[in-house]
Amino acid sequence: MSSIKEYLSADHSRCDELFANMEDAVSKSIDSAEDAYKLFAEATERHFQMEERVMFMEFEQKTGMTQGPTAMMRHEHSQMRNLLKEMGSAIEAKDRDKFFGYSETLMVLMQQHNMKEEQMLYTMAQQHLSAESDRIVEMMECMIAE
Repeated sequence: MSSIKEYLSADHSRCDELFANMEDAVSKSIDSAEDAYKLFAEATERHFQMEERVMFMEFEQKTGMTQGPTAMMRHEHSQMRNLLKEMGSAIEAKDRDKFFGYSETLMVLMQQHNMKEEQMLYTMAQQHLSAESDRIVEMMECMIAE
């Protein structure tokens, strides 16, 4: 089975691909972009849930660090969730300019966020949770976003 870092990094790549597909769909026709938006939004929320409900909790329990990197990542998740909602509203309103304004902001935030997670947090998590890595990845694989 893959490590925590490998599993979550691969999911970042999957979400990035869905993001590109969504932007492509909006650029072709905002009228028919809702499905691509929903796929991206659902995949992103599932990713956040895997981190927040499984990996972050395991990491915090093991290290005792609750106000460190996981707190910052939760804050950034909240910012990204808000941008996702705004993007959905822009699609509903058929406002391509607003959509791309929000998506550009989201893309920059996601790139910075994912880099911090992949280079720092996932590495720290793997170091502290290596003995439980298989169990944690399995728990994340079984997640259904709420």
